[in-house]
Amino acid sequence: MQLELSPEDAEFRDRVREVFTTKVPQEIRDTVLEGRHLTRDQIVESQRALNAEGLAVPHWPVEWGGQDWTDLQRHLWHEEMQRAGVPIPLAFNASMIGPVLAQFGTEEQKQRFLPPTANLDIWWSQGFSEPDAGSDLASLRTAAVRDGDDWVVNGQKTWTTLGQYGDWIFTLVRTDPEVKKQAGISMLLIDMTTPGVEVRPIELIDGGHEVNEVWFSDVRVPGDLLVGEPGGGWTIAKFLLGNERVGVAPVGATKRALATLKTTAGDLMDDPLVRARVAELENELLALELTALRVVAHSSDGAPHPASSVLKLRGTVLQQAVSELALDLAGPASLAARAEDDSPQEGWARRTAPTYLNLRKASIYGGSNEIQRQIISRTILGL
Repeated sequence: MQLELSPEDAEFRDRVREVFTTKVPQEIRDTVLEGRHLTRDQIVESQRALNAEGLAVPHWPVEWGGQDWTDLQRHLWHEEMQRAGVPIPLAFNASMIGPVLAQFGTEEQKQRFLPPTANLDIWWSQGFSEPDAGSDLASLRTAAVRDGDDWVVNGQKTWTTLGQYGDWIFTLVRTDPEVKKQAGISMLLIDMTTPGVEVRPIELIDGGHEVNEVWFSDVRVPGDLLVGEPGGGWTIAKFLLGNERVGVAPVGATKRALATLKTTAGDLMDDPLVRARVAELENELLALELTALRVVAHSSDGAPHPASSVLKLRGTVLQQAVSELALDLAGPASLAARAEDDSPQEGWARRTAPTYLNLRKASIYGGSNEIQRQIISRTILGL
């Protein structure tokens, strides 16, 4: 099933499709389409190409590089990008700190940070989770204490995705330990080259280095790098995480992964039981896509719709289900040692196990699926 588009929206779709397939290098798109890991330079090059065409941060305010698009056009932009194998603009920049600064930042912070954030001249990291504060984020213990005009930060963050590339990190810190835990949290912008900041790698189950620990030891942060007011960090965090959850329902990428699997798996797809699993997944993805359209249509003033938790929950479940189907079809070949010179035809089976293992994280980050079920029960079902 395809959306029936007006002539104007069909023209829009064709225009963004042309940009995605002509301005972003084929080598980068092939890396995405074949399920290989992108390098830092590839991610930067892709986002800068999109930004040059005004397509990196269309959901930002127009004065900071956004586009005055309809909700449907934003959906088409996102879907066509995934269909073409274009890397999604770095979420920490485009979907997290950018919208936060546009909404809560001072004019000086907007002028200083938003243009280089859109162009990925600054690579942002996210300093939220801690060893004892993941889904229960309000229990964080990283502390920031006033010292004159500055803040002095001590503590630890963990699961900092791609933190090894980070230039700056937007960090939730406890600035008042005497009040209710949510009310004592603030957000600071921290230069990761500041003395006292240390990034330590965490090796993942698939053998990759994607996440890190970040340690802060007497890190001095200028006072003008506080976002919003002291104690306003929890409100900012809820705003940021709501936007993150809308973006973690990768319908287009999951549809593309399933379509690619149907092609590469060859004769394995002739099994009627396999075809039944594929049909069920395609129907579930269609339902999720329609839900995503409803969410963007009913979000207003930058406030995500409560159903963004449904997107996060179902999107990650289906993403994992497609990876599990690929692993099942690959069978013992999925356990073979990875070879860098694999062709897409021969190497798909070897990539299924690392992909399956890596995507176990999808039901944890951005608020675990258990937390999302609680949000759905309270805010949508009224239980």
